[in-house]
Amino acid sequence: MDITPLFTITYGLYVVGSRSGDKLNAQISNTVFQVTADPVKVAVSINKTELTHELISKTGKCCIGVLSESANMAFIGNFGFKSGRDVDKFATIPCTLAPSGCPMPGVNILAFIDLDICDSIDVDTHTVFIGEVTDCGITGEGTPMSYSYYREVLCGKTPPTAPSYRSASHDVEKEQKRKKEITLKKYVCNICGYVYDPEKGDPDGGIEPGTTFEDIPDGWVCPVCGVGKDQFSIL
Repeated sequence: MDITPLFTITYGLYVVGSRSGDKLNAQISNTVFQVTADPVKVAVSINKTELTHELISKTGKCCIGVLSESANMAFIGNFGFKSGRDVDKFATIPCTLAPSGCPMPGVNILAFIDLDICDSIDVDTHTVFIGEVTDCGITGEGTPMSYSYYREVLCGKTPPTAPSYRSASHDVEKEQKRKKEITLKKYVCNICGYVYDPEKGDPDGGIEPGTTFEDIPDGWVCPVCGVGKDQFSIL
């Protein structure tokens, strides 16, 4: 089956916050949509392997944050490519609690929507949680980030756990045209799309500008998603 028509479906990008007791977590989702107006209900699709899925299933609550275009790849990588089972996603990003008690990033969020889950649908790899809106509010000004902005402007990739994930063999989107230096070659992370540019280096990671990818120490990891050098390909 030719799945090319599926690439025409549009999405936004959202942060889904959840908690159980003292355990706080949040993740990126591109599948959030309003399903009814009276009462107001919103649905969100979450992969069954995610910690967020576990916490929502336990508590029946979550909070949706509308992501702003002000968010950079480091911010998105923190919530989209790392597991809350392995790291505290709010260790370096300010956290604010919605009225429901669910966590939200204190930056790069334009609005929040609190949900009490009233129904769910099993869709194989994911669960679609349907929740009644109990509270919502505007938290910032700016433009909501679309999935196309994330892909085309930030050059981001889709995590394998996302509903819209496509394997490499199905990826029909055109590659971004980039300038390639003859001697200083750029490398792209196969997981999150971060591009290592030797001219810029990675100062925060201790890599000085002018350092070729080959000369980076083997212990260096992607500043966005944390994978090693072996997960990079020449651009």
